[in-house]
Amino acid sequence: MLVQDIRNAIVDIADLNQLKFDLNSLQPVDAGEYITHLPKKQRAIAFRLLNKSHAIDVFEYLPPEVQEELINSLHDVQVVQLVEAMSPDDRAELFDELPAKVVKRLLQELSTEQRQATATILGYAEGTAGRLMTTEYVWLREGLTVGEALSKIRRQDEDKETIYYAYVTDNNRKLVRVVSLRQLLFTFPDVLIKEVASDRVLKVHTETPQEDVAQIMKRYDLIALPVVDREERLVGIITIDDVVDILEEEATEDIQKLAGVSGDDGALAPPLVTIRKRLPWLLAIMGLYIGASSAIAPFQSVIASVPVLAVIMPLFSNTGGTVGVQALTVTIRGLGVGEITPQDTFKILRKELTAGLGTALALGITMVILSMIWASPQERWVGLVAGMVMATNTLVAVTLGTFLPMGLKQLKLDPALISGPLMTTVLDAIGFVTFLTMISIALQIFK
Repeated sequence: MLVQDIRNAIVDIADLNQLKFDLNSLQPVDAGEYITHLPKKQRAIAFRLLNKSHAIDVFEYLPPEVQEELINSLHDVQVVQLVEAMSPDDRAELFDELPAKVVKRLLQELSTEQRQATATILGYAEGTAGRLMTTEYVWLREGLTVGEALSKIRRQDEDKETIYYAYVTDNNRKLVRVVSLRQLLFTFPDVLIKEVASDRVLKVHTETPQEDVAQIMKRYDLIALPVVDREERLVGIITIDDVVDILEEEATEDIQKLAGVSGDDGALAPPLVTIRKRLPWLLAIMGLYIGASSAIAPFQSVIASVPVLAVIMPLFSNTGGTVGVQALTVTIRGLGVGEITPQDTFKILRKELTAGLGTALALGITMVILSMIWASPQERWVGLVAGMVMATNTLVAVTLGTFLPMGLKQLKLDPALISGPLMTTVLDAIGFVTFLTMISIALQIFK
């Protein structure tokens, strides 16, 4: 039964037994989504209707803010059971959102093993592989036989996050090889692990940025990636589900910045949150537009002398800004997915300028034609100036749309800091000043 069907069905159901049956019939991710969208006062009631084992699975799929809300509403014993059952990486993510006093209390209640695993992850900087990894993985000594390895996996590794790969270490816990469960199952029991395991191991270090981790796993189609410390000792693995979350977060962040929207401004965010997140951007953009408008102030007499300028100038604002945002979006997307690097700047710029020349020619001719239509016979010379400036502004737009994000990436800053509204405002100012200056010069010549 679909989540939406159940949501509609239980609106009028007074029998909690039916609701309990419906909730426990859902997949954990669907039950988590359903509970998340309930009114705040009803979430704890719905969560308490879940069977214990199902509740543990569902809890990991809830957003951190809902998890925190449930922790505050449940008894301590229930909370400890839920938190203890979480994977170390998910637990660390939850603890990042909780007040320090609550985290301290929960850490004290955890088993020694889980407390150490969580403390290890929390010890690494946010946004790094160390903070993203889980300490629940399968590792084997290189001196074991295949039969011994399979026995060890059956006895000790049932609760690991993934068993598709086993990581082989030497006596100093240094990562030396990797072997798949498939290889183990189809190899004779008396064969040594080191004879079937591969020594070509892709790995990352604990301080590797999470964006780099995501690109490596995407490039090599990995479902898990080992993490080592500075001494090359195996300390954890990163699984594909965490990488999917990273890619989604990074894409969301880039889109928000490109549109001039702050983080956490989701589609379902409360109105006050939306206002608080968007208003600073809008006020900043308003300030930039005031600056762009100020550039026009010295040309008021020119605009008064050539009335058709009032019709032509908005085209610069819309067209130039759109061209710039197009180049900006393509460049930021390429940098974001690892398709290009700052070393490709001039290669990308050459491509954009080649395409920009064709675009500039077409837009320039269009501007000339429109100016000829709108202008009086005495003002038609304005169309030639407008066409040249439009073509020039188009080339400037594709250049800035390529250079600016590449420059920020080279400086190790986020390329998405160059937002669409910012690009549009800069191009407006450049286009207006250039156009009106040339019109002023032409007026002096034709007087």
